[in-house]
Amino acid sequence: MNSKDLPKCPIETTIKMLGCKWKVLITRDLLTGTKRFCELKKSVKGITQKVLTSKLREMEDLGLLERKIYSQTPPKVEYTLTDIGYSLAPVIDAMKIWGKDFKKYTKLVEKMNS
Repeated sequence: MNSKDLPKCPIETTIKMLGCKWKVLITRDLLTGTKRFCELKKSVKGITQKVLTSKLREMEDLGLLERKIYSQTPPKVEYTLTDIGYSLAPVIDAMKIWGKDFKKYTKLVEKMNS
């Protein structure tokens, strides 16, 4: 991807890179290290094999992750974040913090309303 393909707004650029919940969750799981397809399928609850394959390809095309294929039987494929992919860690961490805070807030509101 070259800079001409990116939106002018930096927030739009980030959305273009992560764009959907699946890419965010895949990134979250790969932040802890290299994973095989089956590990990602298991950890990203609710994703189909077809969608996981599609999102991994998109992320590879965007330069967020690398795919390493081992020539063996059965074939072994591993996915690892690139430096650009790892640079999303603060974004994912901020989302995690916000989600925790929001859960606390909703519990507090529920408690006040009961």
